Amino acid sequence: MQTITKFLVLLLLVVISTHVQAQDSIKISNNQLKIEALIKQKSKVEADEKELLKAEVEAINKQLESGEISEEQAQQLKQESAQKRALNIENRLAIIDNQIALLERNNMLSSSSEENEHKISIQIGDGKKGITINSEKKPIKYDIRTSNDFLFAIGFNNTLIDNGSLDDSPYKFGGSGFVELGWNWKTRLLKNSDFIRVKYGFSFQWNKLNPKSDQYFVQDGDVTTLQDFPTDLRKSEFRVTNLVFPVYFEFGPLKKIERESHIRYINSNKFKIGLGAYGGFRLGTQQKLKFKEDGDNVKQKTRKDFNTSNLVYGLGAYVGFGDTSLYVKYDLNPLFKNQLVDQNNISLGLRFDID
Repeated sequence: MQTITKFLVLLLLVVISTHVQAQDSIKISNNQLKIEALIKQKSKVEADEKELLKAEVEAINKQLESGEISEEQAQQLKQESAQKRALNIENRLAIIDNQIALLERNNMLSSSSEENEHKISIQIGDGKKGITINSEKKPIKYDIRTSNDFLFAIGFNNTLIDNGSLDDSPYKFGGSGFVELGWNWKTRLLKNSDFIRVKYGFSFQWNKLNPKSDQYFVQDGDVTTLQDFPTDLRKSEFRVTNLVFPVYFEFGPLKKIERESHIRYINSNKFKIGLGAYGGFRLGTQQKLKFKEDGDNVKQKTRKDFNTSNLVYGLGAYVGFGDTSLYVKYDLNPLFKNQLVDQNNISLGLRFDID
């Protein structure tokens, strides 16, 4: 054991030594690559600042068109922006020149500089080869019309039976529930208004039903029915898992955050309402039973289709404030296909759209 430990320690020292030597051998070539990248970056500085100036001028023109400022104020703001961008170009070029001088003098690049480029180094083999990838910072985009958020929803689940009501449901109201997890993108439809947006993405839905009165599902060919279990059931749970792709139209104001270089819209304690639809397919169906047999606790899981519909499609709506909404969804497709009486899944709960 001691021999193995000594061997591993020796091997580690050899690797570290080789790595240090390799770093020393490629320092000059790496520094040359950094200098070349900085020289290229100088040519982008002026273009970046001009792009930012263009965005600021567009914002000033919008204020002028809407009557928020006068013509004289607009000209003054444009002149101030132009002066600021000119100074930015001068200062940024001076910083890059200093970085190049530092590299040439000390063979290193100051890591404390805020204008320093991002660096990714990849070493291959014994360190005799090296790849350096430099990615320069991009200017801030003035307006982002598409954002994304995480979706989490939870609540009650049941079915509406053809020519019946929820009172006729054979499923427990307290035990039956649903969970939905997904990711959504949200795009403002109007360039200068935030009132209407289209929301789209994907979601995983888990719709669970707990039959009443010690009943469970039995599949007999193309027919699936609820039947009485031979003994008392401690638990009878039926779950369908779906992958759907929702599309909603969302209405309501957003909070506008305006800065000198950019504007952003966030959903902060603002009223909203969403109306839409979803479509997708079933991923799986499972029935779980818990009961006692000969004095032993038995847990039984059955995974098969139970004649549940393969294609899933329905309507949804939500209304709320900020990230939280009251949420309802209804499957237009029947839960079971080719049955004498159709039943459609319906869910009601809370929805959280977390930016």
